[in-house]
Amino acid sequence: MPNLTTERRTCSSARHTTSYLACGPEDGPLIIFLHGWPELSLSWRHQLPFFGAMGFRAIAPDMRGYGESTCYADHAAYAQREVVTDMIELLEHLGGAKAVWVGHDWGAPTAWNVASHHPDRTHGVACLCVPYATLERGLDFTISLVDRGIYPEAEFPAGQWEYMRFYEEHFAEATAPMDANPAAMVRAIFRKGSADVVGRPAGTAMVRKLGGWFGGQSEAPSVPRDEDVISEEEARNYADALARNGFFGPNSWYMNHEANAAYFAELPHAQLDLPACFIAARYDSTCEAVTSRMPEPMRALCSDLTETVINSGHWMAQEKPWDVNRDLARWVFASLPRLVDQR
Repeated sequence: MPNLTTERRTCSSARHTTSYLACGPEDGPLIIFLHGWPELSLSWRHQLPFFGAMGFRAIAPDMRGYGESTCYADHAAYAQREVVTDMIELLEHLGGAKAVWVGHDWGAPTAWNVASHHPDRTHGVACLCVPYATLERGLDFTISLVDRGIYPEAEFPAGQWEYMRFYEEHFAEATAPMDANPAAMVRAIFRKGSADVVGRPAGTAMVRKLGGWFGGQSEAPSVPRDEDVISEEEARNYADALARNGFFGPNSWYMNHEANAAYFAELPHAQLDLPACFIAARYDSTCEAVTSRMPEPMRALCSDLTETVINSGHWMAQEKPWDVNRDLARWVFASLPRLVDQR
């Protein structure tokens, strides 16, 4: 029986330090989980022991700008090229030639980028909410996939991605209310999904129009914690880390669209010919990938693609962890049988 204790460890190089959680046998095949905004390695707390029990060496890093990993004071430090280099350094530190890469939110573009730029370091790639060849290609390209039936261009030029434009245009104003009260911010955003959002504009589409995330308020509104997504202790851990580091790093991930698009354009070809899995969240109105055109580039570029849909909101690994674990495990067993035999 593998050791299912989740341990905090550190990977340091001359250029960066990554703090990470590890679970499962040290000689098991690697599966590396990459979180998004504004999360932590903690976001994968339901997945690490599950895959550790299956015999995998399950790893979840704090991405740069988060938790106990290095934070930087310039936007360019959060470009995908830098983040991918962090992950390759982490893989080498772990002693693995390859890994299964799993990403969510901004962790998804990073996982996709590792797979496309470093297929020799990838057994397979699975992502939640954000399909391949979207955000890696920059904001302008992603906007081209907006459902204009829901977001008329005259009213929502950037569709549900209006909030990303607000970061670019008013970064300090976007960040200040989050830094003012991280605990309130955590309670406000980590909420389960609802069928009520289907077919309606996402709240993120209103950010520019309202002059900020919270309509110009100085901090996030005070709302009860959604216990279906995070516990009181988990909310406190998120808030403490965000209070310590601030939102500059997490929000800077949104300030590199042109650099990220240039990085993607360096690929000799964008085709992914290794096993890939995409799990869409039915009630994620921002990363809406069930009825919109958002998954189309992925479907055109992935030759071995498995797709599933889970009835959850954006934070699916925390809201519906066993559904996520089931779909990932099914994909691993079906698409990576030789890897499973190595456990």
